[in-house]
Amino acid sequence: MLAKKEVQGICTTCRHASTCTRLKFATEPIWHCDEFEVKIPNLVENLLSKNNKLIAILEDVQNYYNYLPEETLKEISGRMKIPLKDVYGVATFYKSFSLKPRGKHLISVCLGTACHVRGAQAVASEFEKQLEIKAGDTTPDKEFSLETVNCLGACALGPIVVIDGEYFSSVKARMVKQLINEVSEGLGKIDIKKDQRIFPVEVSCPRCNHTLMKLEHLIDNYPCIHITVSFGRKHGWYRLSSLYGSFNFESEHEIPLDTKLNIFCPHCHTELIGGYACPECRTTMVTMIVRGGGTVQVCPRRGCKGHILDI
Repeated sequence: MLAKKEVQGICTTCRHASTCTRLKFATEPIWHCDEFEVKIPNLVENLLSKNNKLIAILEDVQNYYNYLPEETLKEISGRMKIPLKDVYGVATFYKSFSLKPRGKHLISVCLGTACHVRGAQAVASEFEKQLEIKAGDTTPDKEFSLETVNCLGACALGPIVVIDGEYFSSVKARMVKQLINEVSEGLGKIDIKKDQRIFPVEVSCPRCNHTLMKLEHLIDNYPCIHITVSFGRKHGWYRLSSLYGSFNFESEHEIPLDTKLNIFCPHCHTELIGGYACPECRTTMVTMIVRGGGTVQVCPRRGCKGHILDI
C-alpha cells in the first residue's frame, strides 16, 4: 500500500481522500475516479478550450469519469449550443461511450466474425453466468463491467477477451472462471517466464523498414526495442521490452506518469503514428511492423497499458 505522502494523481486535491477506501488500498497513483470533486462547468470549459468537436469532448469526459455523467452532457449541450437529444444521440450511438458508471474491471468479449465462428458467444454467455449479469451491465459490488464488441484488432488469435487492457487469446468457456479469479487476485501480477500470453516480437520502422531491435541490450532477457522520444523540452532514447504483454522499459529521462510521448524512428527520424485510438485512454497509438507479417500498436502515454497486435 502506498503511504499518503507517496500517492500521486488526483488524490492530492480530492476532498474525499481522507475517507477513500480505494486510496487506502491503492498500489499505484489514481488518475480517474468517480468521486473526485470537480466543478463540471470548469471541466467542460477546459475541454472546449482544447477542442470544439463533440465526439472528442465526449471522449475526454469518458476518460475522466470512466462514463458520461448526465450533468456533464447537459453542460456540454448548453455550452456548445447543441440540443441535448443530439448529444445523447452521439453518446448512445458509439458503443465505446457509457452512460452508466463502469466497474473497477472492464471485461470486453469480441463477437466479431472471426471470433464468433470460434465459439465467442459461448465465452460471452459463460461470463454472464459467472458474473450473474448481462453484457452491458455492472456487478452490484462495482467490481466488474461486461461488454461485447465487434472487433478488438487481433482476429487471428480469437476468440479474444480483453480485461483491463490485457489481451487473452483462444479463450474457451471453461477458462472464464479462472480468468475472473485471476482478475480478482490481481491481473497485474505477471510471471514473464510462465505466462503464455507473453511472447517475443521483432519489429521495424513502418517508414524505412529498418529494424528497431537493439540486439546488444536486453530487457526481460530478450533484445529490446530501441526508439527515440520527446516530451516537453526533453529528447532522448527509450527502450521497450520486446515481449508482447510485458510493460518493462528503460528511458534516458525520468518520465512523469500520464505524459504523452512523441515517438520517432532512430534511423529515419519519422514520427511513428498509427491510425488507431488507444482502447484505454483514446490517445493515438504508435505503429511498428512485426517481422513475419502484421503490426503491433502501443499507447505512447506513460502508464497506459493499451496495446493491439494484428498478425
